[in-house]
Amino acid sequence: MRKIDGVIVALSFALFATAAQAGWQDQASRFDINRLAHLQDSRAQGLAEAEQGAPPADLAVIHSVLDPQGITGAPEAFAGNWRCRTIKLGGMTPDVIYAWFRCRISDRDGHLFFEKLSGSQRTSGWLYPESGGYVYLGASYVTGEKPRAYSGSGAEAGAPATPDDQIGVLSLLADGRARLELPYPLQESRFDVIELKR
Repeated sequence: MRKIDGVIVALSFALFATAAQAGWQDQASRFDINRLAHLQDSRAQGLAEAEQGAPPADLAVIHSVLDPQGITGAPEAFAGNWRCRTIKLGGMTPDVIYAWFRCRISDRDGHLFFEKLSGSQRTSGWLYPESGGYVYLGASYVTGEKPRAYSGSGAEAGAPATPDDQIGVLSLLADGRARLELPYPLQESRFDVIELKR
């Protein structure tokens, strides 16, 4: 088994901190808190499935994004315009690596907000400081639709989750890249990661 990223380990132990320590718990549903608590499992399952069927070139990309340790970064290190690509691991196929699109992290009244701005599949949501990185609470949508807000505990018709809701961890990497890890997506894959590059 590969070495687990130190930032993810720290986040897993910090998941049930009080709301005063991490405000994202006030917004997240229990379902999503549980998804984030099992981020390591999601990552390991997705990676195992990718390693059983992905081409070597794809595996090199996947490991270049997932293997580096996350580092602590000030908000300014995350803010700004990025090139970004989504990588899906496991599930329907061993892996899918999408083309590069545009993303932005902006400061909105002292709070960071993430947006994927191009491509047919979009996502946007708020970033909450946590253990030197950020917890992401957002929602996916497609081009032409109005951006959705994270619904949290507001899943419709008594469902435990809304398929569009996303929870994840944003980490800065030493080479200036960042990654947004999204455990147990409700559609298509076992694990998603968005690579961000200036």
